Amino acid sequence: MSETNTVLIGKKPVMNYVLACITLFHGGAKEVMVKARGRAISRAVDVVEVVRRRFLPDVKVKSVGIGTEQIAPAEEGGTPTNVSTIEITLAR
Repeated sequence: MSETNTVLIGKKPVMNYVLACITLFHGGAKEVMVKARGRAISRAVDVVEVVRRRFLPDVKVKSVGIGTEQIAPAEEGGTPTNVSTIEITLAR
């Protein structure tokens, strides 16, 4: 799967990301990956559920991957921070 079929979740409203997923599927994508980290993880789950239940009932969750990224400290001498990540792959 190419990186162009990836939706990165941030602080925007859920429906913006839902529209992005739907646009990718209508553009011919067989799979769309939804990625988020930190506090945006719950928004990513909301996006996937809205896409599946409201707009594209034929879309299934193919895989869910979770992990942790280590973020460099903001200032020199600080301790690195761990941030949780999630990758949800949707497939038609």
